[in-house]
Amino acid sequence: MILGQISYLDCLVFLFFLAPQLLLNVNIFELIACVLTAVPFVFIQLPYQLCYERYYISKPQRSPFVQQASVFQDLVIRIVRYAFAFIPAKIGRVFFSKGVALPFLRFRMLRHGYLRSPLTWREVTLRTPYKAKAVGLWVTVEESERPDLVIYYCHGGGFSMGSTYFYLEFLLAWLTILREAGWRNPAIFALEYTLVPDEKYPTQLDQTVAGYDHVCHIIKNPSRICLAGDSAGATLQLSLLLHLSKSSHPGKRLPGFATLISPWATLVTPKNRNTPSDYLNADSLHLYGRQYAGTARNLKEALVSPGMCKDREWWMRACPSEGFCFMYGSEEVFGPEVRDLIALLRRSGCAVRVREEPGQVHAWPVVSLFLADTAAERTKGLRDLTKMISQAINLEHAQIDGV
Repeated sequence: MILGQISYLDCLVFLFFLAPQLLLNVNIFELIACVLTAVPFVFIQLPYQLCYERYYISKPQRSPFVQQASVFQDLVIRIVRYAFAFIPAKIGRVFFSKGVALPFLRFRMLRHGYLRSPLTWREVTLRTPYKAKAVGLWVTVEESERPDLVIYYCHGGGFSMGSTYFYLEFLLAWLTILREAGWRNPAIFALEYTLVPDEKYPTQLDQTVAGYDHVCHIIKNPSRICLAGDSAGATLQLSLLLHLSKSSHPGKRLPGFATLISPWATLVTPKNRNTPSDYLNADSLHLYGRQYAGTARNLKEALVSPGMCKDREWWMRACPSEGFCFMYGSEEVFGPEVRDLIALLRRSGCAVRVREEPGQVHAWPVVSLFLADTAAERTKGLRDLTKMISQAINLEHAQIDGV
């Protein structure tokens, strides 16, 4: 199930679902203050900046993203950039919550002629020895049949925002493309980890480990597991790999492959700098990173901030059996650190596939699915990811494992 581009009507409906959730979950005075603060941006800065950069200056003077973006794409990215920098996370997280994202998805399905999804999903509560319970979404084509591939996904959001339901349309599209590529019954398990400041490290890593144990229990053969995630979710997957490599028999537990979209490799570093194109804000990221780590000392720990690990032998032990795939935009805040991590992994002997998209922003495969104009552009990132997964985890020799 691959839905069309987000429309202006979709935006209005999203606001319709968002409004009551904000009133239910946010202090009314904080909400009013946030709205009043945004008024100058919405009515003065936004239209001025949009018109100035798109119509006044020449194309070579525009930011790389604006040079290739439509007016709608440009408008949305500018709004998201403002929100990420100036709207508090406790308000921002409501935008991505289940109470907003799920009814919005059902509206989009209905608008595209789907009364019900052709794919199934259900919530799963995991048994875990850790303090915080682990919850996730199990998404599959045929619930009664055993999967021949499992994508274990951790969502992004700076550890402070995001939910599996906000990513559900993305995951459903990915599952559809995996089926088109020849996988008989692929499945996705998406982890709903606890956000900061509700919990901090090591809670999220403990939950990620519990999610991986759950996936291993289902598919039995870890070589048929592909770790995946974007932004902070990709950070958790890197931390998971470093954690698994410390076990007594790491090779028996490591997954077959890892696809990482715009990973937040090092949580706090001067290399994370704002760019004219990207919607992320380095100051906000560093705030969320410190909240996740909990202490300044933890920020230097590899299991918290994987980019801090310079030990090549450790990375080689942590490498999935078929290596890594990295996808990121050339213009994003995390670009320098992602390139450094890729270089380190290659020096460590890991197989690494890379797709750096020119002129693109953070988590571009996710962004493109919602904002790109054509069907080919919307699914470009997902199809590239699927192709690399099928090459790495040999599709032709895939065997169905017992449950």
